[in-house]
Amino acid sequence: MKLHRLLYLLVISIIIFTGCNLNRYNKEVNPFTISTFNSIGIYWSPIEGTISRDVIVNFREKGEKEWNSALSLKYNTIERTNIEIADYRGSIVNLLSGKEYEISFLLENSEKPTIITASTWSEEFPIGSTVIPKNLTTQYDINKSGTKTGYRLIDGTGLTIDVNNGSESCINITANYVIIRGFKLVNGKKYAIKLNNCHNVIIEDCDISNWGSLKNEFATNNEGAIYSESKELKSIVVQRCRIHHPRYDANSWAEFNSNAKSATNQPQGQQGITFKNSIGNHVFRYNEFWSDEEHKFSDILGSCEDNVLNGFPGSDSDIYGNYFGDCWDNVIELNGGNSNVRIWNNYMENIYVGIAATSTTIGPLYIWNNVVGNSFSPSGSQFWEYGLFVRMENSQNGHKYFFNNTILQPNGMGVGGIGTVENFNLILENCTARNNILHVREGTVNSISRNKLSQNIDFDFDLINTGYPNGQEINGINDKPIYSEYSGFNFNTMTGNFQLLKESSGYQAGKVIPNFSIGFLGERPDVGAHQFGQPDIQYGVRAGLRDYLGENSEISESKIIDTY
Repeated sequence: MKLHRLLYLLVISIIIFTGCNLNRYNKEVNPFTISTFNSIGIYWSPIEGTISRDVIVNFREKGEKEWNSALSLKYNTIERTNIEIADYRGSIVNLLSGKEYEISFLLENSEKPTIITASTWSEEFPIGSTVIPKNLTTQYDINKSGTKTGYRLIDGTGLTIDVNNGSESCINITANYVIIRGFKLVNGKKYAIKLNNCHNVIIEDCDISNWGSLKNEFATNNEGAIYSESKELKSIVVQRCRIHHPRYDANSWAEFNSNAKSATNQPQGQQGITFKNSIGNHVFRYNEFWSDEEHKFSDILGSCEDNVLNGFPGSDSDIYGNYFGDCWDNVIELNGGNSNVRIWNNYMENIYVGIAATSTTIGPLYIWNNVVGNSFSPSGSQFWEYGLFVRMENSQNGHKYFFNNTILQPNGMGVGGIGTVENFNLILENCTARNNILHVREGTVNSISRNKLSQNIDFDFDLINTGYPNGQEINGINDKPIYSEYSGFNFNTMTGNFQLLKESSGYQAGKVIPNFSIGFLGERPDVGAHQFGQPDIQYGVRAGLRDYLGENSEISESKIIDTY
């Protein structure tokens, strides 16, 4: 009897414990949103949600009659974390700034949708007070906050802060609701701008160079021009800044660095933006990052730390309209949960790896309309003498979407594909790809990794020139793209033309992707990042000027000079 009673109590304990866990991790969460200028992250946990039922999402600007379709949300519960996260997560993109939208959620096989409203950020930040400092040779401490209805503008237009290596940073910020505008920042001992426990800080129109320290023979790792190690950091906007020429060179994969944590040649050195495990909801847009052969970045954006929940850049963050050049390792190192992280319309060249999505533990992560040029690592590099477009490894429980990206092969010197370089193939998990030009370098065996351990992958409608996983690319095209003789990127104007010719494979051969496919002619989009008939793509500080100056503004050179 005692044994039976003990077994009974054990079974009851297991049921209670399991029930508590289910109740803890799969409870209902009402719909909520987190916005940026052009995107809205959406979250919902209906109690009836299951892996076999998607959530159908529609949206419209408030006051409009017609609904628009967004990408459906997949059920993707994240168990046993120390954060509350919804089972259905996703983004509505390509939105107008400063607008209110109605959003409709409908669980498949349900009758009645749930409708909520959400607004995107306005381009206009209300100014409560303005401070105009002088040229400075010592660190400028900003510790007085503005308010949500009245930002404190620190206007440094035409001014220089040159600390001559005498202070840790040029600007140190411990305030909220502030705008840092127009400064030239040089010679910070470690950083140009250090952000502490801040939120709602706008950094715009700044020129930043010559920051960082030396450790032994190479640049000290993890010293970003804009830097924070605060876990409270939230809602930082970096826009229309030129961040270039760190003081020292990072090591390449061909150079041993005694500063590295392990016995590898992994590049160590200064970065453009370094945020360590912040909350997120940041926007990095319309910036230019570049250098020269003797002063290269290690990574350009990242944190140099792998945190499976936060990492870089933090959830609900956008990275778009930027020019990225001259790094020995990754352009963007994503190393966290990547919940509703969105990366689009960026140009990358003279780099190693384009995007390192090393641990997308929550997701979804969206990567679309990006263009990647040449990739290089010196002879004798520890791994390869060119890198991948996207690297993935570690935990990949979160879903990843790749739409309409373009891999170029300038002089045959571009990157490898998604999860693959030469004959090396990483494990891919939870990936969906459509309409990409995956034109990889000669000698790369595959355009998409063919690792047999890959799971839950869905690749189709891509233009590929070599191998791909069995069972994928049912509607894909195995060929090379044909561009016009005028195609390519112009560094002087920061513009690019990457349209396919009409006779090219991939012309009007893509699939319409709800909410992502815009600006195309005909019934179907082209594959790749640049639709036929559209103007050249503008990157960097001139990109987005029409949004900033007004829809009907004439964008003259004088306005560019006045603005910047």
